[in-house]
Amino acid sequence: MSVIPVPVATIGLLIASNVFMTFAWYGHLKFKTASLLIAILASWGIAFFEYLLQVPANRIGYGYFNAAQLKTIQEVITLSVFMIFSAFYLGEPVKWNHAVGFTLIAGGAWFVFQDFSGR
Repeated sequence: MSVIPVPVATIGLLIASNVFMTFAWYGHLKFKTASLLIAILASWGIAFFEYLLQVPANRIGYGYFNAAQLKTIQEVITLSVFMIFSAFYLGEPVKWNHAVGFTLIAGGAWFVFQDFSGR
């Protein structure tokens, strides 16, 4: 039995995996002079580490969370990590419409965690 609660382990691993994946998908944008092949190979190399964290996160979390909840957690984390990455690494400001859009997505995520079955 793990000493780390399942939600903490799952969410922690998902945050770490998202940091890797965000760099894999968008990190190369700062290196426009690098060839596309180099960008692809570097991204694959970074994504490997993302999978080393993502797969255990889903394995650990499944059962405590259902698949829809795991995916929802993943997407909310993805957007949160991306907003930070975009602002600090790419130097792109978060605009009001981005914040509103991400807030609406988070509101939709809230519904995934509600039990409207009446049980």
